[in-house]
Amino acid sequence: MQLLYGLDSRGGLPGPGRDLAPDLALLPELDPAARDHATELVQGVLERRAGLDRLLDRASTNWRVERMSRVDRNVLRVAALELTEHPDVPRAVVLDEAIEVAKQLGATESGSFVNGVLNRVLALLG
Repeated sequence: MQLLYGLDSRGGLPGPGRDLAPDLALLPELDPAARDHATELVQGVLERRAGLDRLLDRASTNWRVERMSRVDRNVLRVAALELTEHPDVPRAVVLDEAIEVAKQLGATESGSFVNGVLNRVLALLG
């Protein structure tokens, strides 16, 4: 989340294929397994951002992704990636983690907002 937020803060997310090593070096507290997982998720979001954003636009009422807070939209992108590309991760776990991260890092209503959008994502995915 920190990495996506940082990349997004510098003028929007870059395209796929970006070398993430310099950015990951700014997060020395990550153990190797967490670093690998973070890299996989960030690369997945960068590669599939257009499709993820279309899905989130369809699932959010009166909110386009570009109007959402950086925290909310990047939490939602990661969760949408996991819901669409990682069927081995239980949906309830994805939702719980996304809501908790939104509550910790976002605004007062971020947890509720993320919960509502992700429930609509699930309905769209069937």
